[in-house]
Amino acid sequence: MKESLIIGISGVRGIIGGNLTPIIAAEYGCALGTFLKNNVQLKKEKLPVVCIGRDSRPSGDMLKSAVAAGLCSIGINITDLGIVTTPTVGIMVRDLKCAAGVVITASHNPARYNGIKVLLWNGMAPPPQVAEEIKKCFLEKKYSFVDSLSCGKVTFNEQANNIHIDKALSITNKDIITSKRFRVVLDSVNGAGGPITKKLLGELGCEVVAINNEPTGLFAHMPEPLAENLTGLCEAVKTNNAQIGFAQDPDADRLVVVDEKGNYIGEEYTLVLAAKSVLGKSAGKLATNLSTSRMIDDTAKQLGAEVIRTAVGEVNVANAMVEHNCVIGGEGNGGVIDLRVGPVRDSLVGIVLILQLMAETGKTISSLVGDIPPYYMRKQKFAVKTEDVKHILDRTKKTFAEAKIDTTDGCRFDFDDGWLHIRPSNTEPVIRVIAEAENESAVRKYISMVYSILSRFS
Repeated sequence: MKESLIIGISGVRGIIGGNLTPIIAAEYGCALGTFLKNNVQLKKEKLPVVCIGRDSRPSGDMLKSAVAAGLCSIGINITDLGIVTTPTVGIMVRDLKCAAGVVITASHNPARYNGIKVLLWNGMAPPPQVAEEIKKCFLEKKYSFVDSLSCGKVTFNEQANNIHIDKALSITNKDIITSKRFRVVLDSVNGAGGPITKKLLGELGCEVVAINNEPTGLFAHMPEPLAENLTGLCEAVKTNNAQIGFAQDPDADRLVVVDEKGNYIGEEYTLVLAAKSVLGKSAGKLATNLSTSRMIDDTAKQLGAEVIRTAVGEVNVANAMVEHNCVIGGEGNGGVIDLRVGPVRDSLVGIVLILQLMAETGKTISSLVGDIPPYYMRKQKFAVKTEDVKHILDRTKKTFAEAKIDTTDGCRFDFDDGWLHIRPSNTEPVIRVIAEAENESAVRKYISMVYSILSRFS
């Protein structure tokens, strides 16, 4: 079956040479430019500016040029940041006081994909109503073109990585980390994160063993930082007698950790370790989504913090952090957000906070992980018809009526020994099911009960 172009809250994603072409990209640039032109209050003599960065995919230059052409045709100036991480663009939007930012990336998806991710002036993805306005403009093709003399211009900025590194270093105790001279293995999957992260680790006095470090976009393994894709990193940590291994996805907004024994410890631990680093010094609130492990609740309780739960999605977590003045936040997919740096998931933030935790406690990663009571988690997705989703959720509410129920995003059911989250996907006709409990048999029981409900609708 031919895949459809995905037009979501944060932009567009598709297959290069298939449903995502330079024509589509240029028209999306026209739509974004028209929206900005109609909604940003500007002095007459000053055109709005959009900064654009891209990950390392070979198709990135083509898409970036097409989006820039669309924006310039509406009278929008462009600041080209080159190959940078997604959180770097989020930082530069605010640092340069841009009207918006664009990242050419398909995040953790395979190389045949690429996408156009939009960030607003505040460095966050657009709220749903704004995303709908941009989408409507794109679909209706009602663009506000300008004449030749009013077209936007493209300039270049090569300081983005240095600014990002400085912000990441500003939230940590550089001296205590430097004194430890950690040996670190870094796997950036030949994405955008390699050069900037290697430089950051060097600033922290680390001895860096970098694998898959060149931003060629020729991914050395499947790009999502899952256990089955990181066997090379695990082996490199052991071979090089390193204290820790870090893995990033292609746009470096997600971070996964490998311990000093070469064990993949799971993406859910990234936020927990970062939170321990921050909450140990600054009591306050923490925000995360409904699908994140209960380990974060245990850690917060231990350190006197309150957890704010949100619908799944980076922008939902970031908005909650701003609203509740949270000191740390993120998602269980390896995404850490610290508002002192920016309102975007940022692997560099995760790295400095975890290294600081190691340095201050004097503990190894395996020891720090061993201090966190473990849970069993299972994530699955099931194909469903859109018209069946409401009936499925209604039936699950009856089936798990004894649980504490949160309907913020699908249904989350909290039990004494664990929880279950069932939610429709925003990007494909599936229902996502995540279960976590103190033992594996309880997880299997909850998943089996959901499967019995779903089988009635197949």
